[in-house]
Amino acid sequence: MTIREFKMPDVGEGLTEAEILKWYVQPGDTVTDGQVVCEVETAKAAVELPIPFDGVVHALLFEEGVTVDVGQVIISVETGASGGDAAEAPVAAAAAPAGSEAAEEPAPEGRQPVLVGYGVSQASSKRRPRKAPAGALAAQNGTSAPSVVPAQPAPAAAAVPAPAVPTPAVQNGTAQPTAERPLAKPPVRKLAKDLGIDLAAVVPTGDGGVVTREDVHAAAAAALAPQAPVQAPAPAAAPAPVSVPAPAAAPASVADVRETRIPVKGVRKVTAQAMVGSAFTAPHVTEFITLDVTRTMKLVQELKEDPDLAGLRINPLLLIAKAVLIAVRRNPEVNASWDEAAQEIVLKHYVNLGIAAATPRGLIVPNIKDAHAKSLAELSTGLSELVATAREGKTSPADMQNGTLTITNVGVFGVDTGTPILNPGESAILAVGAIKLQPWVHKGKVKPRQVTTLALSFDHRLIDGELGSKFLADIAAVLEHPRRLVTWS
Repeated sequence: MTIREFKMPDVGEGLTEAEILKWYVQPGDTVTDGQVVCEVETAKAAVELPIPFDGVVHALLFEEGVTVDVGQVIISVETGASGGDAAEAPVAAAAAPAGSEAAEEPAPEGRQPVLVGYGVSQASSKRRPRKAPAGALAAQNGTSAPSVVPAQPAPAAAAVPAPAVPTPAVQNGTAQPTAERPLAKPPVRKLAKDLGIDLAAVVPTGDGGVVTREDVHAAAAAALAPQAPVQAPAPAAAPAPVSVPAPAAAPASVADVRETRIPVKGVRKVTAQAMVGSAFTAPHVTEFITLDVTRTMKLVQELKEDPDLAGLRINPLLLIAKAVLIAVRRNPEVNASWDEAAQEIVLKHYVNLGIAAATPRGLIVPNIKDAHAKSLAELSTGLSELVATAREGKTSPADMQNGTLTITNVGVFGVDTGTPILNPGESAILAVGAIKLQPWVHKGKVKPRQVTTLALSFDHRLIDGELGSKFLADIAAVLEHPRRLVTWS
C-alpha cells in the first residue's frame, strides 16, 4: 500500500497559485483515474482538476477557499490494497513508534475520515491529540474505539482545543456526548471562537454531523434573542443584560457591521491589476456617437422569424458584433497591438473578438477566435457558447488569450454609455449603451426612434484621432442602415 500525492498543477501558463473553490470528494471516497476531484480558480478562470490515478482519498490537505501555490500537495490518495492498511504506511515511515501504535485494528473504526484535519489519525502528528480528550472519556466509559489515541498527548490536546471545554465534561463523567469534539472546519472553529459560541452547543446541519458557518451564525443569532427572556425570571436578571456576553455576539448581525473586508484574489485580483496596468500604460482616447438604430432593431425581429436561423440566439449584440467586424475590414489598421520591447506596431490579420462578461467571480473577457471569418449563424453560436460558459464559470484560460478588440454591453444595465478601459494588449474597446425610445429627427420630423450611444476607447499609440473616428463612424453607419451588412461585406 502506498500513499500518492497530487500537487496543484500549473493550469494557466505560468500562474503561481490557485484558490480551491470546491471539493467533489472527501476522505474515504474512492476515486478513479481522470475523475474530477476539485474545482480551482486561477487568476484567469475556474478549472476542474482530475486525479491522475486510482485509489481511496486519504486526506484533503487544504480547505475550500484557501489559495494554494502551484506545486503544493492538495490531496493524498491511498493506492493498492485496502485504505485502512495504506493509512498506516506514511506514519510508519515518518516515525516508527507512532506507526506501531497506529497499526492497531480499532484505529480505522475510531477515526472515520470526514474532514480535512479530522481524517485518519496518521495524517499529521498534530491531529492525533485532537481526539485525545474523546479517547480518554471513551476509555472511562469502557468503549474500545479510541484505543488508537492512548498515546498520552493530553497536554497537547488541552492546548489546541481550549474552547471545546471537553475536560470538565470528563471530570463530571456524565456528559459523554458533549465531551466528543464537534466536527467543524478550522475556519468555522475560529468563527465560533470569535463570536463566543460553544461548538458543542451548536446543532450541526452539515453532512456527517459537521458544523457549518451557517450553524454558527444561527446559534449566535439565537443567543441574542433568548438572552433577555432566559435571564429575566432570575432575580439577578436586571443587571445581567448589561454585562451578558451579548455584545460579543453582536457582530454576527450583518445590520450592525459597519465594514466588511473582501479578499481580492483570483479573477478579480488579476482584473484589477490588468486595468491599472492598461490605464497607466496605453494612452486612452474615448470618442462617442449617438445614433438611430430603429432599422437594426427591426432587422433583429425579422431574423428571429427567419427559419434558416431557427434555434439561434438573435439579439442586437449579434448585429453590433457583425458591424464591428465590417468596420475592421474597412479600417484594418485598428486591429493591431503594441510591441514595447521591439518598439513596433503589430498588425493582426485576424480578429479575436472579445465580449466582456460580468460573472460572480469578476469581469472576464473571453473572445471568439477568428470572428472575422464566421457567418452570421456561426457568430451567433459563438456568442451563445461564450456567454453560457462564462456564466457557468467554466471559461478556460485559452478562451481569454490573444484578443484583438472587445465589445462591452453596458446597456443591459440601463446605462447610456461609459469610457471603457482597454483590455491589456488590445487596441480598442467599444461600449454599447442602452437602446431606448427617444425623440429623433427622422425625414424632417421629430419622431420616437430607437436610439443608443456608442463609446470607443482606443490606444492612441496605435490609432490616431482620424482612424478612430472613421472606425467608429463606420460601425454607426452599419447600425443605422443595416443593409450595409450586405453591401459592405
